[in-house]
Amino acid sequence: MTTEVPLVRVAGVSVAFRGHDVLDGVDLTVRPGRIVTVVGPNGAGKSTLLKVAVGLLAPDRGQVTFGAGTVGYVPQKLVVERILPLSARRFLAMAVRGPVGRRQLEDALDRVGAGAVLERQVADLSGGEMQRVLLARALLRRPDLLVLDEPVGGVDMAGQAELYDLIAALAHGDGVGVLMVSHDLHVVMAATDEVVCLNRHVCCAGHPEAVSRHPEYLALFGPRVAGSLAIYTHAHDHGHLADGRVLPLDPDHPVHPHGPAIHSHGPDCRHG
Repeated sequence: MTTEVPLVRVAGVSVAFRGHDVLDGVDLTVRPGRIVTVVGPNGAGKSTLLKVAVGLLAPDRGQVTFGAGTVGYVPQKLVVERILPLSARRFLAMAVRGPVGRRQLEDALDRVGAGAVLERQVADLSGGEMQRVLLARALLRRPDLLVLDEPVGGVDMAGQAELYDLIAALAHGDGVGVLMVSHDLHVVMAATDEVVCLNRHVCCAGHPEAVSRHPEYLALFGPRVAGSLAIYTHAHDHGHLADGRVLPLDPDHPVHPHGPAIHSHGPDCRHG
């Protein structure tokens, strides 16, 4: 097992609102350089889990251990009223302690493909432009851990691919740990290192291709999902251990590459 200190570890976390269980005994770990994506139906507790993971919400039970020095957080949506005069430049500068130069802000926006919005009013930005600005704001903090709640909402298909490529570069190139919620199952299965399938509790977790074949994942998203994900299937000369490490395969003694990658968390997955 890897000896890297986790950036965040969620252990046995439960949260209830007005007597209704939103999370029940959830475990999750994010390490440097890894992308962990949480998927699940509406009402599964995904956004609640992210808020717990960044310390915005205290769990009723369980423990959250933080190892990250700096966290960048991109919420699912941020609405700014038109009566509030706030330019993208000022909004970005608020994320950084101390003075920040215009060039630094421009570079952050260029990196997320929104270089032209620096002097525009935040309230006038489209949904996709706002998501890019929120991501740029998080990156200005130089985070060890990047937490993203539906980071490409309102972004067109080409832009989605660009942003997911950027997220992958941050993780695999810069060593940033990424915890992400996404409904874009097709992209998730190609762009993440580990998938956590959540429906108030963890139904299953592991390498994406293994999770996509798991009965509880199929019960949540339907068998058509498995067929539609085939475009991302590729030949392997390696397998994946439970913690995500690559396992080279002996060509003279092949084994199924995804056998050890899956973790199941119960015989059934509750719905509702």
